[in-house]
Amino acid sequence: MNFQSVLLSKMAVAWVAIGLLAAAAAASGDFNKDFDITWGDGRAQIPSGGQLLTLSLDKTSGSGFRSKRQYLFGKIDMQLKLVPGNSAGTVTAYYLSSLGSAHDEIDFEFLGNLSGDPYILHTNVFTQGKGNREQQFYLWFDPTKDFHTYSILWNPQSIIFSVDGTPIREFKNLESKGVAFPKSQAMWLYSSLWNADDWATRGGLVKTDWSQAPFTASYRGFYDTQACVWSSGSSSCSSSSPSGNNSWLSQSLDATGQQRIKWVQKNYMIYNYCTDAKRFSQGFPPECSLS
Repeated sequence: MNFQSVLLSKMAVAWVAIGLLAAAAAASGDFNKDFDITWGDGRAQIPSGGQLLTLSLDKTSGSGFRSKRQYLFGKIDMQLKLVPGNSAGTVTAYYLSSLGSAHDEIDFEFLGNLSGDPYILHTNVFTQGKGNREQQFYLWFDPTKDFHTYSILWNPQSIIFSVDGTPIREFKNLESKGVAFPKSQAMWLYSSLWNADDWATRGGLVKTDWSQAPFTASYRGFYDTQACVWSSGSSSCSSSSPSGNNSWLSQSLDATGQQRIKWVQKNYMIYNYCTDAKRFSQGFPPECSLS
């Protein structure tokens, strides 16, 4: 192992440790109080007094849940442990979304793979029903061995995706430059486990091995106390933070955050729509040159 590899490994361990400490300090919610199981006919379960939630997928059906609350800006944390073993063909989705054809959406999707091959973390941002802003990453750990924290910070300035406290992607508010930004539609938090073997693994070449079913993903450590909870019929939102500290509403990446995101994108990004010249032969989306 060369010096650069050792350095990268040490940096990853340090940043994961920082993220796990932050997650441990966060209060966990009660899944029974915070979420509704929306589909799956019993395949979604909330054992352990509401501190754990599991989703299962078999050949008949997957499963999913949705938050009871809607959010208009917030910092949302969730700890996930993904489907282990041969997860090819499966997708575990964890995302914020509004409703309708002109919806806004902020996506984490975890694309399963054959045993021993890495998961692909797929991210996307939809504004007014338009997506096509995919960035994909490998992770610097095995996401099936233990729980890891996946966070969305959404405020009027930007959207920041983070893994164990390490930022991996930022989508800035560039409305002044003509780029739409999600700011007016309240969103629910959703998650689901489902079969997508027509596209999820190697473009659909690898199909789901149903002899491995049921496939199970686990959730814990939900944290939304730094968020604005939308009140139905109201044009404003109110902070759910007991301390009333809304500093996250103006939070952005500092110099350390910028360094971390560059490290992740240099070493673990495997697809960026902003560099796909074949796909955007008529010109890249405007945010690609502005951000």
